[in-house]
Amino acid sequence: MEKLLKICFIGSGAISTAMGNVLAQKHKYDVYLLSVEQDVVDSISNEHINRKYFPNIDLDKSLKATFDKTILTESDIIFLGIPSSIIVPYIRDNKQFINEDSLIVNLAKGFGEGQKTIPQSLSKEIPNQIFGMKGPSFAREIINNLPTAFTLASKKDKHFKLFDSIFENTSVQMDYTTDVMGVELASILKNIYAIIVGIVDANFDSPNLRSLILTKAINEMRVIISKFGGEEYTMFNYCGFGDFTLTALNDLSRNRTLGLLIGKGFFTDYISEKVVLEGKVAVNVFVEEIAKKRGVKTKNLMLKELYKVFNDEDYDINNFVNNITRI
Repeated sequence: MEKLLKICFIGSGAISTAMGNVLAQKHKYDVYLLSVEQDVVDSISNEHINRKYFPNIDLDKSLKATFDKTILTESDIIFLGIPSSIIVPYIRDNKQFINEDSLIVNLAKGFGEGQKTIPQSLSKEIPNQIFGMKGPSFAREIINNLPTAFTLASKKDKHFKLFDSIFENTSVQMDYTTDVMGVELASILKNIYAIIVGIVDANFDSPNLRSLILTKAINEMRVIISKFGGEEYTMFNYCGFGDFTLTALNDLSRNRTLGLLIGKGFFTDYISEKVVLEGKVAVNVFVEEIAKKRGVKTKNLMLKELYKVFNDEDYDINNFVNNITRI
């Protein structure tokens, strides 16, 4: 009997549960969620429900949850479904469990360590082939098997057909690229520009203005991606235009919500500490790094104005929209 492909998701939160369930429903793979949450492991193992994240969704009975990290030694594909800020430390602390032949797929959107992307940081820790998988993908829609798209990126295209096969006949659609840097940057930048769109929408319910800002944002992202070593065309993959518009225009997005709070005058340090704000972190990194790049004038970018919002205590948010439309 042919051995089943073993797939492990590190993390048992919303995205890991949703993606794991999609693959488990094919009944062709051995799919595990590697968790640190007792209540999640218990509810999935005993009731086939993730009561913490999807209490009203019945999961496929073949989807398993475990605490046992040795599952990593047997896994053919490992998806990283934990927050970007802890991915590199987690892999560093547990790399003894990871088979060097396993394919590592990063689902998180954010920086790794030392202002490097997560694939750049992970490549210093493990010898495995590393992929980035990004796209317009709210987990609650994935768990309900609504059509969802991702871009898969790796420097080598060797295994793209394998992933085509894995997601064949599921609700997940894929496109592929070898532009790893471009995909990672797009997934980080979209959070910044989602905040900007949120601020604009908090002040004006104007289709004309929204479309103006969306166009300026896409062009800024395209230029920045190119300056940092990515390919401009990546903005037209699912990870680019698709992920940005999802994040910028839907109120399920944390970073759009942050923009709405700022625009309405409700933004406080308390809120900024309590909400996961990839965009707030990213805007400081990009402005500081862009300042070192020749040929990029930060004063001509909307994200420089957002940088002022986060770093100038006396900034008047009422001037934000006028300032960015004049750029």
